[in-house]
Amino acid sequence: MIQKERIKVLNEESIKNRRYILYWMQASQRVEFNHALEYAISKANELSKPFVVYFGMTENYPEALERHYYFMLEGLKEVQSSLRKKDTKMVVRSEQPEIGVTEMSKNACLVVVDRGYLRIQRAWRTRVAKQISCPLIQVETDVVVPVEEASPKEEYSAATFRPKIRKKLDYYLVPLENYYPNISSLDMNFDSFDIGDTEKAVSRLDVNSSVKKVDHLHGGTKEARKHLMDFLENKLDKYVSLRNDPTQDVLSDMSPYLHFGQISPLYIALKVSAINSFEKDAYLEELIVRRELAVNFVFYNQNYDSFDGLPEWAKRTLNEHSTDTRQYNYTLEELEDAKTHDPYWNAAQQEMKIKGKMHGYMRMYWGKKILEWSNTIQKAFEAALYLNNKYELDGRDPNGYAGVAWCFGKHDRAWKERNVFGKVRYMNAKGLKRKFDADNYVEIVKEGKP
Repeated sequence: MIQKERIKVLNEESIKNRRYILYWMQASQRVEFNHALEYAISKANELSKPFVVYFGMTENYPEALERHYYFMLEGLKEVQSSLRKKDTKMVVRSEQPEIGVTEMSKNACLVVVDRGYLRIQRAWRTRVAKQISCPLIQVETDVVVPVEEASPKEEYSAATFRPKIRKKLDYYLVPLENYYPNISSLDMNFDSFDIGDTEKAVSRLDVNSSVKKVDHLHGGTKEARKHLMDFLENKLDKYVSLRNDPTQDVLSDMSPYLHFGQISPLYIALKVSAINSFEKDAYLEELIVRRELAVNFVFYNQNYDSFDGLPEWAKRTLNEHSTDTRQYNYTLEELEDAKTHDPYWNAAQQEMKIKGKMHGYMRMYWGKKILEWSNTIQKAFEAALYLNNKYELDGRDPNGYAGVAWCFGKHDRAWKERNVFGKVRYMNAKGLKRKFDADNYVEIVKEGKP
C-alpha cells in the first residue's frame, strides 16, 4: 500500500507519450520496501511503458569523501543487480544528478523521485521540477511517517513530537505491495558509469581520498538485513540494559544503511514490531520518534547546520558564558588527531576515524567536550559538525545534524547553570564510569576490536 500522503506532484506538467517511465533514485538506494520505486513500476505498467532507473553520482557532494563513496557504491552495485532481475535497466552517471535526470526526462512520460530533506537534496528536486517538460512526482519512502504528516512545524523535543507521530503509526506501519514491470527495459541503450568493480569505480571518481573505506562494514541491502537479523536474534533482548555501554555489542548498526537509503525504516519497524520482546519499544523509540524528530529538525529549520539553528534559550545561555575560562583549549587539528588530555574522548575520536561509526553514548560525550574545550561556541559547533561529517558513515544526515545540535541544547531543556555550558546539559568522565567500564572501552578501541 502506498498512502496518498507519501505522494506529491512537484510541477504542473502533463504526462507525455514517450519511451519510458523514469525513476530518479537518489536518497533511497534500494529495491526492497521502496515506495518510490513501486509507484514508478505501477505507473509503467499502467501506461504500458518500460521502466528505467537513473542515479546521478556527483563527485563534489558536500563533505563526502572516499569512505562514503565506497560504501554507497557497494550498495548501488547490489541495486543494479537486483533491478536486472526485475528486467529493469539502471543507469548510473558520474554527474550532477539534476543535469542527468533533466536529460533523461526528455524521453520520459513522467519522472518519479524519492524524497530528501537536506538543503541540497531539496534544491535538486526544485530545479528539476522547473526544468523538465513532464511531471515530477515525489514519493516519500525514507521515513515511517511522512514529515509533514508527523507534524506541520518544527518540534521542541521528543516529548512534544512523540504523541503526534504515534497517532499516525497504525496507518503507516503496513507492508508495501511489490510490483514487477510488464515490459523489460534491459535492451535499451544508455551511457552508464561502470560500477561492477567497486575498487575501480572509486578510483575513476575525482573524490577526496583522505579518509579511506572502513573494513568492518560493507554497503548494501543484504548487509543491512544481515546486521538487522543478528540484532533481532542476538542483541535486542539486551538492548535496554546495555545500549549505553560501548564495551557491549548490542546496537543494530542500522544508521549507515539508513543514511544511504539501503534499508527501509518501515521494513525495520515491521520486523522489530513482530518480535515478542518488551525491549522492542525502546528500539522503536529510537528508530521512529528520535530519527524522525531529526528529520523534522532539518526539514523545518533552515539553519540546521549552524549555531543559529539552536533554540533561543540555548544560544542565549551559551553566549552569556562565551568569555568563561576554559580549563583546556584545543585546536581543530588537535581534536582531529585525538590529542587531548582525555583518554575516553581520544578513544571515541579514534573509534570514529577507524570504524566510521561512534557509539551513540560516546558521541554525546564527544560533542559536549568539544563545546567545553573550544575558544568559542561557534567554533565548537563547526568543529563537531566537521569531524562528524568527515568520518562518520552516517554523517551529513538529519541524525548527524540533530545529534550535534543536541550537544548544544537542541531537543533538550535547561539544566543547572555552570561554567562554559551555561544551562546546557553537561557531561563528564565520572558519568561515563558510572555507566560502564570506561577504561575497558579505551582498551577495546586500542586493540581495534569491532
